[in-house]
Amino acid sequence: DKFFYEHMGIVSTKELKEAGFYSAKIRKMVDEGNLIKICRGYYRYEDSYSDLPLIVKLFPDAVICMESALDYYGYTDRTPSAWNLAVDNKSTRTRFYIDDPIIKPHFVKTERYSAGIENVEIDGVTVKIYDRDKTICDLFLHRKKVDAEVFNTAVQRYINDSLKNEVRLMYYARLLHVERKVREALEIWL
Repeated sequence: DKFFYEHMGIVSTKELKEAGFYSAKIRKMVDEGNLIKICRGYYRYEDSYSDLPLIVKLFPDAVICMESALDYYGYTDRTPSAWNLAVDNKSTRTRFYIDDPIIKPHFVKTERYSAGIENVEIDGVTVKIYDRDKTICDLFLHRKKVDAEVFNTAVQRYINDSLKNEVRLMYYARLLHVERKVREALEIWL
């Protein structure tokens, strides 16, 4: 149990073998339900409840974005049905084909991908997430893919957020080519 605790419940085949778990023992643990195979080469220990260690381990380059970021910042009342993760658009798509947790990858152009990333701690796990200003600009960029109620609630809560940074917001708006839309919305709500 200590070994799995140290790895936050998510281990690779390589880590298991280095710790002295041979193939037959790994198979037995899977058959008994103590280990759950996530995808090729990765396992979740039975008592692991959070998806975050798995996400960080399988997708170290991923950044929490869109509805998942809105949820973190308290800009929505809806719990996302999938983990929204931004990755560079040159990333391999097949690595996101896993059953649990449900991942919704967003493939972002290289020059836009790295803007606005910050590290935060959620449930004891350090993860990458887009800051609140970049998250709102992403919302404007993907306006047609987001439910109207979610969009309006998020923008209103952002405007009322004392931690917002309008200078940074406009920087991201220019970068994402949504400056006009953002200015119009701010004029309406301010």
